[in-house]
Amino acid sequence: MGAAAAVTTPVVELDRISKIYASGRVHVEALRGVDLRIERGDLLAILGPSGSGKTTLMEILGCLLQPTSGVYRFNGEPIHTIKPDGLARLRGEEIGFVFQSFNLLPRLTAVENVELPLSYRKVGRRERRRRALEALERVRLGERTRHLPSEMSGGERQRVAIARALINTPSFILADEPTGNLDTRTGGEIMALLHELNADGTTVVLVTHDLAIGDQAKKRLYICDGEVQDGAQENRGDS
Repeated sequence: MGAAAAVTTPVVELDRISKIYASGRVHVEALRGVDLRIERGDLLAILGPSGSGKTTLMEILGCLLQPTSGVYRFNGEPIHTIKPDGLARLRGEEIGFVFQSFNLLPRLTAVENVELPLSYRKVGRRERRRRALEALERVRLGERTRHLPSEMSGGERQRVAIARALINTPSFILADEPTGNLDTRTGGEIMALLHELNADGTTVVLVTHDLAIGDQAKKRLYICDGEVQDGAQENRGDS
């Protein structure tokens, strides 16, 4: 009998995920029974209007928020079984975050901002600097390593944020409106960089309201009023 086909564990599996926010007698159901499977090497765009539940879904995917019900498995492990220190380690080592507002510390240089996740992990100074410089070279900022965020363009600051997201070689990058504060040309450059990283094997998840950005993803998931829309998870192949 021939060898069985290899079965790979998805990076992310969501099974009937719901999230309810309660304030006194008011209950708001932000997510309603969301199912999602993200495979290794995916480039997925999660699309929806303001208030659709995208932010809540992003925070759950990033292990920043626990769902009210349902099961979230990350690399096959149910998140609800992981203790708080384990979740902090998972966020630091397995998930690379890229935010619309960049979230760079203004008094640190580009290389110092990129080093930060390694500082939290007690990595030695020389090794931190080596890896941060490599990450900045990867996003084509090798000549801007000692510049402060205020001395850089919006696109350069977002590249620094992407380099910081890459520093721990995460299982996937979670990008929240990564082009939202950028002009069209610069946003296109950032998307080209994310495509390059994805082509190199990095799993990328984009959370956006911009249909033009969603059109560039291999897969798209539409969410509205906390629910995935029927037939809304599209696999667009290599397009």
